[in-house]
Amino acid sequence: MPFYKYKVINKNFDKEVGTMEATSERQIENILISKGYQIVSIESTFNFDSFKFVLNKLGKKTTSKDLVVFFRQFSVLISSSINLSEALRILADQTTKPGFKMVLIEISNDVDSGVRLSDALGKHKHIFSEFNVSVIRSGETSGKLDESLTYLADEEEKSYEMMRKVRGAMIYPAVVICAMLIVGVLMMIFVVPKLTSIFDEVGGQLPMSTRILIATSNLFVNYWYILLIILIGLILAAKFFLNKPFGKKQVDYIALRLPIFGNIIKKSSIVRFCRSMSTLIVGGVTISNSLKIAKGIVGNEVFKELINDTIIAVEEGNSISSVFIKSKDIPVMMPKMMQVGERTGKLDFVLLRVADFYSKELDAILDNLMVLLEPIVMIIMGIAVGIMAAAILLPMYNLTNQF
Repeated sequence: MPFYKYKVINKNFDKEVGTMEATSERQIENILISKGYQIVSIESTFNFDSFKFVLNKLGKKTTSKDLVVFFRQFSVLISSSINLSEALRILADQTTKPGFKMVLIEISNDVDSGVRLSDALGKHKHIFSEFNVSVIRSGETSGKLDESLTYLADEEEKSYEMMRKVRGAMIYPAVVICAMLIVGVLMMIFVVPKLTSIFDEVGGQLPMSTRILIATSNLFVNYWYILLIILIGLILAAKFFLNKPFGKKQVDYIALRLPIFGNIIKKSSIVRFCRSMSTLIVGGVTISNSLKIAKGIVGNEVFKELINDTIIAVEEGNSISSVFIKSKDIPVMMPKMMQVGERTGKLDFVLLRVADFYSKELDAILDNLMVLLEPIVMIIMGIAVGIMAAAILLPMYNLTNQF
C-alpha cells in the first residue's frame, strides 16, 4: 500500500506534518477533512514497509489463528474505550503479516472516513466472512460490539481447534503413506532393475506379479517423462473438475460417505450451520437471510444445496425443518429438535444445544481418530509389502526348486 506525506493546519491553526498509508490520495483527503484539518499538501512517498509488503504478501496468508488473535485483541481495546480507528491501527502495528496489516490500515482509513466498521470489513471478503460481518453489524446495532468481537474470537478459536485436531491426526498416516510411496519409487528405479538382470540370465517363466513389477519398473526408468506428463495432466483435470459446481458437488457427496471422515465432515458442517444460525437469529437477522449467510459457512456443496432448498421453502412460508427432515444426510435428531424450537419460538436456543451436542461427538471422534486410522494404515502397509515381497520372492523360490 502506498505511503503519503501530508502537511495540514489543525483546529488551533498550527502546522502539522505526518505520514499515512492509504489506497489513494483521495482517501487521505477524506480522512484529514473528517478530522477538521485544512490540507496544505499531500504527496506520495517511499517507505520500506511498502517494499517489504510486496515481497511477503504472497507467502503469508491470514489464518484462523490470526483472526482469533485479532478479534480477541480488538474486543479488549474496544472495552478499554479506545476508538475504532485507533484500535485498528494498534492492531495493524502489532501484526507480523504485511497483507493483513494493509487490510487493517484500509479498514481504519475507511472508519476514519465515516464508513461503518461492518461495511469496511465487508470489503475484504477473502479474510472476513459474511458471518463475521453480520455478527459485527448486530453488535454495532445493539451497542455491544465488544461482546460480538469476543464471540467471534470464541467461534474462530473453536474452528481453529477442530482443524488443528484433524491435521494432527492426519500427520501420522500422511507421513507413513508418503514414505511408502517414496520407498516404492526408489525400489522401482534402483532395486528392481538389478533383480531383472538376474531373472533374465536365469530365464524361465516369471509369475504374473513379477512381470507386472518389472514392467512398472521399466516405466519408471525409461518413460518417467510420460508419467510426469500424465501426473500433471491428472492434477490439471482434477483442478478443472473441482472448479466446476457439478464436480465439487460429486466430490463432496463421495466425501460424506467415506468411512470415518464422512462422519467428521457431516458433524463439522452441522456444528457450523447450527452455531451460525443461532448467533444470527439472536442478532436480529431474518431466518431467510440467516440461511443465506450460513450457506457460505458450511463448506460442503451437498449441505449448501440442502440449505438453498430450505431458503426457497422458508420464503414460500414453510418451516426450516420441513426440508431438513427429508434429507438422508442429516441425522434424524436435528430436524426433530428444530421442529421443537420452531413450535416454542426458541429456535436459536435449540440450534445452540444441537451444535453443542454434535460438537462433543465430533471432539470424541477427533480424539480417537489416531486409534481408528492406525489399523487402516497398517493394513495398507501390509498389503503393499506383501505384494512387493511376493513379486520378488516367488521367482527366487522357483529358481531354488529347479536345483
